Amino acid sequence: MEKNEFFLKRIRELANLSYQRDIVTFSDFLNLNEQNMVSSLKQQFPQVVMETFGGYVNAERQMVAFHPDALAFTWEYPIDCLKIEPKAIKFSENLSYRDYMGALLNLGVDRSVIGDIIVQEKAAWFFCQSKMTEFFLENLCRVRHTNILITKVNDPEEFPHPNLESINGTCASVRLDSLIALAFKASRSSMVSYIESGQVFVNGKLITSNGYEPKEGDIVSVRGKGRFIFDGVSHQTKKGRYGVRILLYV
Repeated sequence: MEKNEFFLKRIRELANLSYQRDIVTFSDFLNLNEQNMVSSLKQQFPQVVMETFGGYVNAERQMVAFHPDALAFTWEYPIDCLKIEPKAIKFSENLSYRDYMGALLNLGVDRSVIGDIIVQEKAAWFFCQSKMTEFFLENLCRVRHTNILITKVNDPEEFPHPNLESINGTCASVRLDSLIALAFKASRSSMVSYIESGQVFVNGKLITSNGYEPKEGDIVSVRGKGRFIFDGVSHQTKKGRYGVRILLYV
């Protein structure tokens, strides 16, 4: 509880500073639970706009920007994208998300300065606070036993696109528990505990109701399982079941 109270105190300080000095302030990269806590504070600061972004569309870890409602100048999030690739593909290992994350954290940095990490074959991209870019460029030289090259990606067109697996199925109703069960190939009853224990988020908002009905385009995240986009209802069967589409992040 003390950790959460300290976090909320820091968020209030950032919101107040933005309003008092008429400037834009930024949080660290926040996980889904932290984003949900920030969202719960919005009504306390009606004069301050709170926006989130993680470096690319639909990022899970996001930074919150605080700025006065009538801000008159343009601004950008202090986020950079860095690409990691092996120096010699022939001698490189098959590296996982955990390998890349471990290499970054072994540099002694806090998880909050790093956003999402997107791993694809023989390469990975990660988002970080701009103030940390030079540090990573100078100090990250190996992931496990693989010597790597790390470069800053300046063109947004070259940013990575997460791999999505299309899943089609039917369910009796378009409820949150049914969609999660379909996405992760589990029984609906086994997914109830995830929802009731506060491990499920829709668009970064904590949802604890099994009967909640996501809308088309919503991003559903389940701690320890993964996340997916609810891509909508395609049809209704003769027995009254709904054909749904899900795009699972893989």
